[in-house]
Amino acid sequence: MNKKKIINDPIYGFIKIPDGLLFRIIEHPFFQRLRRIRQLGLTDYVYPGAIHTRFHHAIGAMHLMDLALQSLKSKGVDISDEEYEASLIAILLHDIGHGPFSHALEYSLLEGVDHEDLSVLIIQLFNEQFKNKFDLSLKIINGEYEKVFLTQLVSSQLDVDRLDYINRDSFFTGVSEGKIGFERILKMLNVVNNNIVVEEKAIYSIENFLSSRRLMYWQVYLHKTTVGAEKLLIQLIKRAKFLAKSSKLDTNNTSLRLFLLNDYKLQDFYESQDLLVAFLNLDDHDIWGSIKIWQHHSDKVLSELSRMLIERDLFKVKISSKPFKKKDADAAAAKISKKYHLPKEDANYFIAFGALSNAAYELESSKINVVMKNGDIVDIALASDLPNIKAMSKIVKKYYLCTPKSVSL
Repeated sequence: MNKKKIINDPIYGFIKIPDGLLFRIIEHPFFQRLRRIRQLGLTDYVYPGAIHTRFHHAIGAMHLMDLALQSLKSKGVDISDEEYEASLIAILLHDIGHGPFSHALEYSLLEGVDHEDLSVLIIQLFNEQFKNKFDLSLKIINGEYEKVFLTQLVSSQLDVDRLDYINRDSFFTGVSEGKIGFERILKMLNVVNNNIVVEEKAIYSIENFLSSRRLMYWQVYLHKTTVGAEKLLIQLIKRAKFLAKSSKLDTNNTSLRLFLLNDYKLQDFYESQDLLVAFLNLDDHDIWGSIKIWQHHSDKVLSELSRMLIERDLFKVKISSKPFKKKDADAAAAKISKKYHLPKEDANYFIAFGALSNAAYELESSKINVVMKNGDIVDIALASDLPNIKAMSKIVKKYYLCTPKSVSL
């Protein structure tokens, strides 16, 4: 039965779910889980409106993929019905592997396991349940399909994923500098030599897109208060894992217990489908529920970190143009140790330091190519009178040191 559905999206208005298969995917529990994972982790501690979810983003990206494919087909690009559907499925499921709090816990709850790798495994699991209807989608995602431009629409420096999340995050945070002219960009896409290109008359729309991305990184994704909140959460989870492995922390949440007790690697997920399903049982609510309980735990470090996050008593973040040295962290640890009456190894849970980097356009990555009126294909950074893009390709690094607000450095 073909169930035609419409979703009312705050960014794009009414989004049509094209056919029965896509509707069945959206109805599936694995996909519905995305409703319970915030797109921007703890960013609502800075921008209270940033409570949109991975579900919102996946639906929006699918809509933009639909518009992009329509635009390409109108220009004579050969895209079969099967390729069209497979591309929509690919972008709909491109973020299915995100865990609780999206990027914030990507390398702490699961050390060294990328959400993109998990997404592929989950799509393979879907594929088994849907009788191999996702074979082509997997080829597109993995870059194994002959029509390279379809993969580029899913993942590149000008993909529909980025077009949606920048526009959507701008809307929900209220940071107007992130708003981009996505409709013009999509209408100006074309395919030359099997690669996505942008027509010359859209050059300034691309410049605006890259500029918006750069500003969104500094104002939203790498906002120092967001960094402080996320580093606090990471340190909290590290302490919970330490206690769980020492048999000093228990939880009734079976799935969360698994990941607190074990340092799983990607290979473990390849070998155990049950482990993958356990991961798919986790969302933001599991972590928040546990943190509310942990603030009353007998362990002083865990309880204090949990209290700080619950009450928004976040880390103070010091930003510098030069890297912080170990002696800076050691000096902070000594003060924390004295204030909280903790041994130094425990005091280190109240400290985080590292680097933040921002490059709006990566010259060493896949290019954004422009087809000029004379037919030449030119990298956007080399297109005439666009010095801003060359400047935005420079990687800017800043360094941070996080400590409790009650400790002066």
